Parts: sequence; C-alpha cells; structure tokens
Amino acid sequence: MSRIGKKPVDLPSGVTASVSGQTVEVKGPKATRSFTASDDVTITVDDNVIRVEPRGKSKRARQQWGMSRTQVANLVQGVTAGFRKDLEIQGVGYRAQLQGSNLRLNLGLSHDVDFPVPDGVTITVPKPTEVVIEGTDQQLVGQVAANIREWRKPEPYKGKGIRYKGEYIFRKEGKKK
Repeated sequence: MSRIGKKPVDLPSGVTASVSGQTVEVKGPKATRSFTASDDVTITVDDNVIRVEPRGKSKRARQQWGMSRTQVANLVQGVTAGFRKDLEIQGVGYRAQLQGSNLRLNLGLSHDVDFPVPDGVTITVPKPTEVVIEGTDQQLVGQVAANIREWRKPEPYKGKGIRYKGEYIFRKEGKKK
C-alpha cells in the first residue's frame, strides 16, 4: 500500500482543479498547470480535495498511485507558492550578472558563459555570487539549476565552483611534502 497515495491533496483558497479523463488541470494565482496520469489510477475532485486511487492491485498500479499523487501535489504547490532553487558561486573572480534574457557567468574559463533563460523560469541575481531560480514547474526549475551548475561543479580541494545553497562539499586534503 502506498503511504503517499493514501493522502488526499487539499486545494487552498483561490485554487481550482478540474479532471477530464486522465488529465488534471489546476488553476491558481501564479499559473495554470496540467498533468496527464496513466490509466492505472483514477483521479477525482470533490470539496476542495483531490484524491488518487489505483485501478486494480497490480504492481504498476501501485507504483503509479504514489507518483501521480505527488505530481498533483506539485501542481498545487507550483500554482500557489512556486518552486525556488538558490545557487552560490564561490571562487576568486567568479560572478554572475543578468543581461536582458541571458545570465552571464564569469567562471574562470577562457570566455564568459551566456546562459539563455528559458520560458517559465525567472532568474534573479541579488548578489554577484548568488543566483535565484524561480518558477511554477518543479522539474524545469531543477533542470535549469542543474544546467547552470554543470558549467563549474564544486571541486573538492578548494571548493571553487557553483553549488546549491546549503550543499556540503566533501573536501580533500592536498599533497603532502
């Protein structure tokens, strides 16, 4: 039995949900998002609560049950509060700045990196060493953060690079004489 799938998803005030077939559409103050579930689950909306139930007792139905409930809960969170990833840049001369619809990164490479900001995501740079990525789609926000981090991952000797805020980097000791 899925412990996650059993929990109903509550709809806060100002958020509406509708189901047509296997597609759930959630409208909120920030955006309108939709998710199409597999045929192994049944999704119902009643009294500001969304419930997900498995169809049958097969292994696939039980797998899709918890995953579909989590996807629906992420839709609700995305249209109300949204998702956010914070990145920190560490290293001498490493910095970021926003130029129009591009994020320019100085990362000690032979050239500056121009990262185009995709639709559905907003990037802000409160300090030259901080990048904040926000949006309504959790997968897209995480993917954009991972793509930015990919340009210069934190290295284990000095800790230089782009890291998630609060991320612990295992540090190695250098050579000994």
